Amino acid sequence: MAVGKPIVILGVFVADTAYRAQRQPRMGETILGTSFTLGPGGKGSNQAVAAGKLGADVTFLTRLGVDPFADMARQTWARAGVKNAVIDTPASYTGAAYIFVEETTGNNAIIVSPGAAMLISPADIEANAELIRAAGVFVTQLEQPIDAAMRALEIARGAGVTTILNPAPAAKLPDRIYTLCDYLTPNETETEELTGMKVSSVDDARRAADKLLDKGVGTVIVTLGDKGALLHTKDRSDHVPAISAGPVVETTGAGDAFNGGLAAALSRGVEPLQAVRFACAVAGISVTRPGTAPSMPTLQEVEALLDES
Repeated sequence: MAVGKPIVILGVFVADTAYRAQRQPRMGETILGTSFTLGPGGKGSNQAVAAGKLGADVTFLTRLGVDPFADMARQTWARAGVKNAVIDTPASYTGAAYIFVEETTGNNAIIVSPGAAMLISPADIEANAELIRAAGVFVTQLEQPIDAAMRALEIARGAGVTTILNPAPAAKLPDRIYTLCDYLTPNETETEELTGMKVSSVDDARRAADKLLDKGVGTVIVTLGDKGALLHTKDRSDHVPAISAGPVVETTGAGDAFNGGLAAALSRGVEPLQAVRFACAVAGISVTRPGTAPSMPTLQEVEALLDES
């Protein structure tokens, strides 16, 4: 049973293909790997899955090719209760990522080919304007073209929809985009990229967040990894500690879990400080499990953790 106002998320799906080996092959060389996994990825898709598993009414807007990876995307969303507004793009392909993991160190090297998702355009956004206007919360990131994200934020803001921009991966942004963000949710690295200020403590995050407020953002939420998150507005600044759910297995999808959890809580009318605490619990559970989309918890699991914390 979906709860709360509708959420619309604009973003990218990619199939993650992960290879483990002792080292990377040299040019022209073939080596044997030790393992391979194939799974769903893409920040926007992961965020939609997180919100869907929490019982939110969520629709994911993207482009896919017409191929087996597109089938994987649709199956992933169906399992999580996520509706989709997919623009089929047979002339291109569904995005994929090559992820090499060095067996001995866990270090990785990644090639992402977004495929059809790089063709998402302002015209695609216009075609889905009514979907966006009917939402209670709109979320996007920076994996699809920035002009499409900008147009979607403009439409959402114009309709009084709560807007969340997760500025990931880190990139320079046009000044105008800040004024369209009710919530901006950078991590420490992205905060440094946006402000030019080093962020290695909560106080650093506060100073950097002030700079983002000056650019026109309504509320800044800096995610701080194992230090939790900072909720920062002109009137208040609250540090929310991380919420542990057990030993950390993999942190890859934690930011997506947080953003999906934040959107789900805000869509239910939860006030911002409690929404950030809820999102920290969602992220806290996700890092105890392998994978990104598969690691996202249910609403019951999150509520149980919050009751204990």
